[in-house]
Amino acid sequence: MTLRLKRAAVAATVALGLGIMTAQAEPELKIGFVYVSPLGEAGWSYQHDLGRQALEEALGDRIQTSYVDNVSEGADAERVIREFAATGHEVVIATSFGFMNYVERVSQDFPDVQFLHATGYKDGPNFANYNARFYEGRYLAGVVAGHMSETNTLGYVAAFPIPEVVQGINAFTLGARSVNPEIAVRVIWTNSWYDPGREREAANTLLAQGADVVTHHTDSTAVVQAAEDSTRTAWGVGYHSDMSQFAPQTHLTATTHHWGDYYVQTIEAILNGDYVPTNLWGGHAEGMIDIAPLNEAVPAALQAEIEQIQSAMREGSFHPFTGPVVNQAGVSVIEAGEVMSDADLNQMNFYVEGVASEFPN
Repeated sequence: MTLRLKRAAVAATVALGLGIMTAQAEPELKIGFVYVSPLGEAGWSYQHDLGRQALEEALGDRIQTSYVDNVSEGADAERVIREFAATGHEVVIATSFGFMNYVERVSQDFPDVQFLHATGYKDGPNFANYNARFYEGRYLAGVVAGHMSETNTLGYVAAFPIPEVVQGINAFTLGARSVNPEIAVRVIWTNSWYDPGREREAANTLLAQGADVVTHHTDSTAVVQAAEDSTRTAWGVGYHSDMSQFAPQTHLTATTHHWGDYYVQTIEAILNGDYVPTNLWGGHAEGMIDIAPLNEAVPAALQAEIEQIQSAMREGSFHPFTGPVVNQAGVSVIEAGEVMSDADLNQMNFYVEGVASEFPN
């Protein structure tokens, strides 16, 4: 059973919800999810909620899940995380980078609660991080975009200049330039994970600057919808979810995230008493990253090429950040044949050659 809680009255609602549940069989484990953006029909929080639903389907009455969506990365986040921990939730799952410091703080006050956090780098005795190798899907999307572009200009709407977002911009660029060395990628930052108006404005600006393929690392569907509504030929590449229903004519593909297997395996381990907090960074090989079906306009030869690259990623024989790779200044950052380490990936603070925008300070 699921409880959807409102941010402004988490404590009272949780308590009420728990009281209502006392007439039924008590679950073995209560799990609270914290989402940074509103739940809709696509996007970052939507994908995590699909994972939560997969968890309920797999474990049934053994668990009870609750969630609060549209939680800002500030005092609200700490309040919601703390209220979950204080009201009988043995597991708290916080699903945004900006929740990390609050998870760390609350986890120290509740040593008997297990905390899972998406995309961060801090951890503790009862605090583990999980993340997906988004850059794998980004590289594939870049290959598609590079093939389909006629203006040799791609647009990228990005939220915050943190390493995981920069990885995506660079991987997208590397993928595009692997098939079209003339490609240039322009980037506009929104400084927000979820702001449909600002995202659409940024996409329209990029389209006006000559981009004929636009993509995004933000939570809404505004960017692909802007491509669909464009008065000239333009394509959109979604993120987080398959967003083709919002742009049925021009949606090329999307990098998609899949959290269900991770949630099920982790919660089963906690229920069985053999869980050890462990950080995970999974990609194609772990089933955490995929791409959405390709648009019918994508040539069959390109579809076959994408399938070959995906197969190599699953087998571990191809890594998007394999040298030679140079930065915007033409300086080598990965020598020929070398693969960038996870440590360096997680400190990425530069643009690769082919990104036409200035790296933010």
